[in-house]
Amino acid sequence: MRREPTEAERALWRVLRDRRLSSIKFRWQAPVPPYIADFVCFEHRIIIEADGLQHAEGVRDEKRDAFLAAEGFTVLRFWNADILTNALMI
Repeated sequence: MRREPTEAERALWRVLRDRRLSSIKFRWQAPVPPYIADFVCFEHRIIIEADGLQHAEGVRDEKRDAFLAAEGFTVLRFWNADILTNALMI
């Protein structure tokens, strides 16, 4: 877990915080053991991840997503560049 959010995480949090997206409550950097999710809505079992280039290979992410799916979560991944250019469209 990072102490400082990325620029993309800050932009996405502005959209998700305070139930701004369809009145859905999201938490930022929330534990979903054994992982930490960038953003999670426990009520609707949705996880949103903001990914940089370190996620390009995706092997670890595939295993993580499979585990989270088995736990009943839907994982949505967005590239940081897409978040920064399209945050108002989310």
